[in-house]
Amino acid sequence: MQIGIDVGATKIESVVLEDTGHESHRSRTPCPKDYTSIISTIKDIHEKLQKEFKRELPIGVCHPGVHSPQTGLVKNAPNCFWLEKKPFQSDLRKALGKEVFCENDANCFALSEAIDGAGKHYKIVYGIILGSGAGGGLVIDKKIVSGPNGVAGEWGHNQVPYFLSKKENFETTSLREAEIESFISGLGLAKRFNKLYKKNLKTNEIFELNRKHDLDAERFIDEFKINLAMSLATIVNILDPDAFIFGGGVSNEIDFLSEIETIVKKYVIGKEYDGVFLKPKYGDASGVRGAARLGRTTIY
Repeated sequence: MQIGIDVGATKIESVVLEDTGHESHRSRTPCPKDYTSIISTIKDIHEKLQKEFKRELPIGVCHPGVHSPQTGLVKNAPNCFWLEKKPFQSDLRKALGKEVFCENDANCFALSEAIDGAGKHYKIVYGIILGSGAGGGLVIDKKIVSGPNGVAGEWGHNQVPYFLSKKENFETTSLREAEIESFISGLGLAKRFNKLYKKNLKTNEIFELNRKHDLDAERFIDEFKINLAMSLATIVNILDPDAFIFGGGVSNEIDFLSEIETIVKKYVIGKEYDGVFLKPKYGDASGVRGAARLGRTTIY
């Protein structure tokens, strides 16, 4: 039995997970917007759950960004800037007086789905998070692979493939604007669509127009399918995952995964790929469930 904590931009979610996968507790509380209060809130949740279950429970915490192995500080967390450049794991260990396992939220998403979710029957599982940004997590044999710099799986921050940039007639001197994330994330899609068609729509509204066969939206989403497929093909060519699991708000809007799967094959070496494209078993709960699994001793 383990405690899982998911720190997001607007909420802190907690769960107590048994080794069987059964949830003995789940709750949410608003996420404070200052660092010290976040530490205090997690400490309070931990103390409450320890008393409720009358036992010492391992605890894992997932959050945006990654811990730098070199400095111990959180990096790459623009949507939770109050965590940026903070010794989050170290401060949690001091506050709770015990070991605290911390990991990137996309990695926890992938871990949860690989252990007992949609990817449980597969060796190499790649979790795709398409939300306001584009993140990813890599799990092999039910273990997170984060690399010596903590950034393995961060495919959204790769530069766009050359063919994609030429197709889009895209030119920029900003490396940030040239990242894959700018073309396939929720924020990126809305920015590009509104600039192209002089609109002011949210990403979900663009997908809704596509479902209603609006010509501009259909044309735009068709381009999105190709851009996403080309970006996924680079992952296939490097890692060859058995399964992709798609999470996040934009992924929830996608009802054409089989079509993406077909397009991907056009861009992988040999034009063949037998991996599967799946939606998550646990949906938005995969992150906090994966956080709980960080402190596990059970072999799955």
